[in-house]
Amino acid sequence: MRQVGKRVTSADVAQEAGVSRTTVSFVLNDRPGHAIPEETRQRVLEAARRLKYRPHASARALAAGHSDVVLLALPDMPVGAGISRFCEEVATALADRGLTLIAHFARADDQSLQDVCAAVDASAVIGLDAFEQTTVQALHSVGVKVVIPSGGHAPSMRHVGQVQAEHLIGRGHRHLGYAMSTHAGHLPMARHRLQGAADACAAASLEPPVVIGVDLEIAAAEQAVRQWASQSVTGVCGFNDDTALAVLAGAREAGVRVPQDLAVVGADDVPTAALSLPPLTTVSFDLGEAGRHRAETVASALAGHILVSDGVPVAPELIVRSSS
Repeated sequence: MRQVGKRVTSADVAQEAGVSRTTVSFVLNDRPGHAIPEETRQRVLEAARRLKYRPHASARALAAGHSDVVLLALPDMPVGAGISRFCEEVATALADRGLTLIAHFARADDQSLQDVCAAVDASAVIGLDAFEQTTVQALHSVGVKVVIPSGGHAPSMRHVGQVQAEHLIGRGHRHLGYAMSTHAGHLPMARHRLQGAADACAAASLEPPVVIGVDLEIAAAEQAVRQWASQSVTGVCGFNDDTALAVLAGAREAGVRVPQDLAVVGADDVPTAALSLPPLTTVSFDLGEAGRHRAETVASALAGHILVSDGVPVAPELIVRSSS
């Protein structure tokens, strides 16, 4: 009798099905080149289901030639609704392919990325930012088979700011502002988005946006709105929806009407964007497609196929609401 609380093993499955452990291995690992009668195969599968057998990670790795762990390297920045949704989509898409996602949050006092990968036996690493070549080499040295950086991250982020600014310019706004995040972890992404807004202004022969850092506090946002008003700014691009929502709150405190006196556009389409007063115009992404693309790329690379592209095709889409 199997001991209660003991992990179910392939030997237990073999005993339950009345076959050898070798037969169980052939069936559960779906190894080609072995003629297992269909009746025997079904008996093994039914025994495994009945016992709720889960192969040990090391056994799965041995059979597949790599572990099923994929590590997502997240930069040192607040994890908002957008990144959370992306993580969920990647995790779901990877799970459909028999892979498990682990998220690693970078901090100054954390273990190095390669140490974490070695500890969890990661077979692949996905990045939100591009990796230095030395980092890629270090990851490969600890057994990581596939390293997939963001690929095209900067152009995509510039496109966000461009879409925001072009919308405001198309609505007749000739002097724009940019609500910059004050969190250091946001700055690399924010600078790319700001550059996109500046490019759109330059293409329309306008001055670049007036940049003001906006804390997520009403008093700070009100002060920023008053500064923009003093400089005749009539349209503001927010780094993200949280920043743009702060601008809306600041405008209410300053007595500035939105969108009559000041139009506001955010980015990332967080759930609360549609619930603000007025509802916030924003830039949305198909994170489901992005997650599926990453998962397909990882699975393909682990199967030994050549990587054609490591980029994530995320096309920004403008969601027009009452704030602009």
